[in-house]
Amino acid sequence: MALSKILVANRGEIACRIIRAAKKLGKSTVSVYSKVDTDSLHVRMADEAVEVGPGPAAESYLKIDNIIQAAKSTGSQAVHPGYGFLSENGAFVSALERENITFIGPDSKAMKAMGDKIGSKLIAKEAGVNTVPGFIGTIDSADHAVSVAEEIGYPVMVKV
Repeated sequence: MALSKILVANRGEIACRIIRAAKKLGKSTVSVYSKVDTDSLHVRMADEAVEVGPGPAAESYLKIDNIIQAAKSTGSQAVHPGYGFLSENGAFVSALERENITFIGPDSKAMKAMGDKIGSKLIAKEAGVNTVPGFIGTIDSADHAVSVAEEIGYPVMVKV
């Protein structure tokens, strides 16, 4: 199915960029907005706009059910998340998949795999992708940390 209408699940400049790109491709666009963003440029630029909640992002832009309802009520076949907000939320992608709404980005399986830093590094290594040298596992002591650092080479970054 060709996508004719895209809901942009973001605000501000990133939403404007997505809307401009979608229109260049001949796609209709839907903006979502919070009550405080009613007069924002991304709302005026889109072909349609749907209010998804009050001012706080946690009560509007991050409300998965509200975004999905906006997509369904406008007949949007796809959702572009922009960045931040729901762009890396596997539960959001899974919810869209259940509703047969296309997520413009990785599917839920890829999202889950890449959300785990160690797991994603292992997947990349298996695929032959060069990765930053490092240690996959748990450092047991200061002596162990020194040993691992000497093995992989300095400088090192320790993440706690």
